[in-house]
Amino acid sequence: MWIRRISTELAQNRRVSPRRRNRGAREGRCGHRLRRCGREAGIAARTRGDAVPTPAGADRHPNDARQPGIRLSYRADPAVFMAREERSQSSAACGPSGQLPTGAGPDQDPAPAFIASGPPCCPFARRPKEAPMKQAIIELIRAAQRSLAELPASDAAELREPQVERTRDPSRGDFATNVAMVLAKMGAIKPREVAQRLVAALPPSPLIARVEIAGPGFINFFIADDAYRQLVPEILNAGHGFGRSRLGAGRRVQVEFVSANPTGPLHVGHGRGAAYGAVVADLLEAVGFAVHREYYVNDAGRQMDILASSVWLRYLELCGEDIRFPSNGYRGDYVWDIAATLHREHGDAYRADAGRVFAGLPPDALPGGEDGGDKEAHIDGVIAAAKHLLGDNRYRYVFELGLNTILDDIREDLAQFGVEYDEWYSERTLSESGAVIKAIERLREAGYVYEQGGALWFRSSAFGDEKDRVVVRENGQSTYFASDIAYHMDKLERGFDRVIDIWGADHHGYVPRVKAALQAMGDDPDRLEVLLVQFAILYRGGEKVQMSTRSGEFVTLRQLRKEVGRDAARFFYVMRRCEQHLDFDLDLATSESSDNPVYYVQYAHARVSSVLRQAADKGIPAETSPGTDNLERLNEPHEQALLRSLARYPEVIEAAALKSEPHLLTHYLRELANEFHTYYNAHQFLVADAALRDARIKLILAARQVLRNGLGLLGVSAPEAM
Repeated sequence: MWIRRISTELAQNRRVSPRRRNRGAREGRCGHRLRRCGREAGIAARTRGDAVPTPAGADRHPNDARQPGIRLSYRADPAVFMAREERSQSSAACGPSGQLPTGAGPDQDPAPAFIASGPPCCPFARRPKEAPMKQAIIELIRAAQRSLAELPASDAAELREPQVERTRDPSRGDFATNVAMVLAKMGAIKPREVAQRLVAALPPSPLIARVEIAGPGFINFFIADDAYRQLVPEILNAGHGFGRSRLGAGRRVQVEFVSANPTGPLHVGHGRGAAYGAVVADLLEAVGFAVHREYYVNDAGRQMDILASSVWLRYLELCGEDIRFPSNGYRGDYVWDIAATLHREHGDAYRADAGRVFAGLPPDALPGGEDGGDKEAHIDGVIAAAKHLLGDNRYRYVFELGLNTILDDIREDLAQFGVEYDEWYSERTLSESGAVIKAIERLREAGYVYEQGGALWFRSSAFGDEKDRVVVRENGQSTYFASDIAYHMDKLERGFDRVIDIWGADHHGYVPRVKAALQAMGDDPDRLEVLLVQFAILYRGGEKVQMSTRSGEFVTLRQLRKEVGRDAARFFYVMRRCEQHLDFDLDLATSESSDNPVYYVQYAHARVSSVLRQAADKGIPAETSPGTDNLERLNEPHEQALLRSLARYPEVIEAAALKSEPHLLTHYLRELANEFHTYYNAHQFLVADAALRDARIKLILAARQVLRNGLGLLGVSAPEAM
């Protein structure tokens, strides 16, 4: 029965233009403005990213390429596409260091020849040349391999991509490769003998100071000091572009994150997903992917009905009705606020007698369940009563008032947190456009949908799920799962090469189901990557801060931001892998000490600016010479250590982007800040020796630029003073 009905509805829907789903803001029958978040009308313009002011100017707007000042709107705004296109072109036009390769003119394609396959951690990356130092070593190894005909023949992949990695121990060099051991496996030659032949065949290079063989056959490369010094003008010339690359080659990636139900304010758990998702998207964009940021608005279903009913019951209380509020209703103060708006604007127009509301309803469950009531059945009865007593138009008005009030609050909250989206995608448009029916029909045609007990079931057990899943209930209503199938079908149909979902860790069991549905429809499930974010636990004074969503007793993201500042929140949230639990120490986040990691990194940036101010106050010339002039004076161990740290930045960005691990960047910035602070405490910069002063100022300016770039990718400001 349901299969025949779905086939009929699908056939009817095919005669309707798919653009019907893309409706902009419109006026509802009740006079309240309804917002649709469809594919086109739901594209949000760049939002104002101004930070909440904090003492000493430590929370200013990040020094990145954001476009502030554009009002968020559901209507498509050309500024959205222009801002995104400009940044994408800027990213696409730069090489590994953010600059055009030598010899590439403005009208030429600066991209190096691509190697077809990407690394295993990112199957959609088309890989250009590596960061300059690493790539140069790879080329030297290739040249040595080609010159030694007596070595075992390696397959094309091994010859094309020798594995070269940075060493952890400086005494073992800067880079190391195991290529000798790989080649030794292909012939009866000892690895050290292969290594000796390769080292002897390496072409001379000013990049390399010396090469050593270690252990069973590792080859360690020591980079020449001059090669590190060359990095300083490269950083200063590239500026914001240093560390960016064309690794992604413009491949399209969608990142969907937060997507919290619009049933209440965002809490601190949502904040971690917001910070993590925003940085993952920015990192991917920094290495050359075309990133589409999306928020899936769950504006349909039972939870929204519970919210609407909760608002109405609070409204009735304001009208003087004696209400026993359902245990399963939403109890936060925000519900009272929405109800007060309804009462203030419409008086008693939506009033009903409380006796009629609760007449004949199943009993509610009290705390502990001692009365034997059923809270789920009770709240469903309240919803049914609200719909009946209010009628379609008035109920829809209350529903939309609750939805839009909270959704506006979420958008503003995220904007103040520095999180921006290209699209706010409405769940309701999936039903309106026929996408849900289309998805179920595709599963039916593939033989994975069957009818049982009046419901339609997806045969997910055929793909390893513990049991089959309902997609259409006995009453004809599609399930949340059906909408999710349709949503992910739509994502792939929009042509994204890769789709990244960032969900809460409690959704881990949901991942194989969604992938199973994609596979059943004939799509490649590997195009979908789901990253699970563990909850954040707040601590104040060594005590755990309690929170409970339904009761309204919870710490909101806005409260956290006001207490610790946007910068600290954004930095702390991404300091650990997303799958690890995060203990958020509120006292540490607000402390001005070296123990506070964000303060420590920002202070390093501010210290460089303070050196320049001191020079101006003392009348000491601080203008730097061009190119590599005077950099040969940078011979101190602290200077060499700082130079080596700066050289790692492009590699860290690439690794953090491809592995979806922003914590790699936070750790790097802390290490870089430590190298700088150590250097600052050990040496004077404004010395009488003009050449030495020039070299040191250029070095610390390069450090400041890298700190600024890294903080910008984290959504954290780089203050000039603290």
